[in-house]
Amino acid sequence: MNRRRPIVRAITPRVRRGPSDASLEPVHTPDPEDERHAHGSVVDSAVYSNGERIASKTTLAETYQCLRDHPGSTAWIGLFRPTPSELGSLAGEFDLHELAIEDAIVAHQRPKLERYGQTLFVVLRAAIYLDASEEVEFGEVHLFVGPDFVLTVRHSDAPDLASVRRRMESEPDLLVRGPEAIFYAILDKLVDGYMPVIAGLENDIDEIEIEVFRGDPQVSRRIYQLSREVIEFQRASQPLVGMLQALGAGFDKYGIDEELQKYLRDVADHVSHVVERVDSFRQLLRDMLAVNSTLVAQAQNEEMKSLTEASNAQNEEVKKISAWAAILFAPTLIGTVYGMNFETIPELAWAMGYPFALSLMVITCALLFLIFKRRNWL
Repeated sequence: MNRRRPIVRAITPRVRRGPSDASLEPVHTPDPEDERHAHGSVVDSAVYSNGERIASKTTLAETYQCLRDHPGSTAWIGLFRPTPSELGSLAGEFDLHELAIEDAIVAHQRPKLERYGQTLFVVLRAAIYLDASEEVEFGEVHLFVGPDFVLTVRHSDAPDLASVRRRMESEPDLLVRGPEAIFYAILDKLVDGYMPVIAGLENDIDEIEIEVFRGDPQVSRRIYQLSREVIEFQRASQPLVGMLQALGAGFDKYGIDEELQKYLRDVADHVSHVVERVDSFRQLLRDMLAVNSTLVAQAQNEEMKSLTEASNAQNEEVKKISAWAAILFAPTLIGTVYGMNFETIPELAWAMGYPFALSLMVITCALLFLIFKRRNWL
């Protein structure tokens, strides 16, 4: 029958036992539920000594026991979406702080570095540029770095730490430096992964710059979308500056290997370069958005000017038509009156009636023409 233990109980710290204490207290063995999930979430669990892999285990319990049996060795346990009970087992074995375990369970944390006693808890965010969709995909990894262990907890496919493990195993001189060296290698891999993202974003910005001056109507939307990607990337990379500064401040206090100090400073230089580039990207996109707004406003002004000119031309034509219509209406009106068959019309018996009517028409038309001409309607 499966049992689910409360998380508070699962992460209760326990004191690590040395080989000499094994006879005094039974070895911790996870319950069947832990054992079943361990095979699914434990991506790789290895114990290293003197820069060499001396054991590969499939369960957490086996790794614990191997680490006890080989004093001075280092365990590197890689987990993918572990269950709370598994993290509780790790917390009990390695004396991990409850708050750090809670963060690792919840995930979706911002990059940060915190120290709980002898254990360093680090949250890092990986980034991958997707060429097809021109988007940046982000991943997250949680690291617990202790005196003789490194735990990596991932909730997404990125970053791929298999290549980091292969690198470390191929460089025993680096691996022999302990858990801090593993932490450096993971951090270095993650920061190196930022470079293709920088290149992809730079290429997108170059394309947008061309589209802006071409007057592409969809460019504003693309600028906004890319700005969101850059802001998210900045949130992933910017905190690393402070994190590495904090690490550097503790080099002497925690006795970090001098060679590792050089490696970490090199990573810090790369991070500074990334952060500077991302800052410049944000500024470029802001400038492009301002330029695009100006160009759109200019285009709208030109269009309004053209519409106004067309409207004015139409008004002039309407004026001319109205003026000629008025001019032609006057003789029509006079002729219409004279066309009525009234016996009492005075001009019927007047010999000059027709010349008078025609003269009246001409005079009226001439007066209207002069009036409209003076008002520039004609």
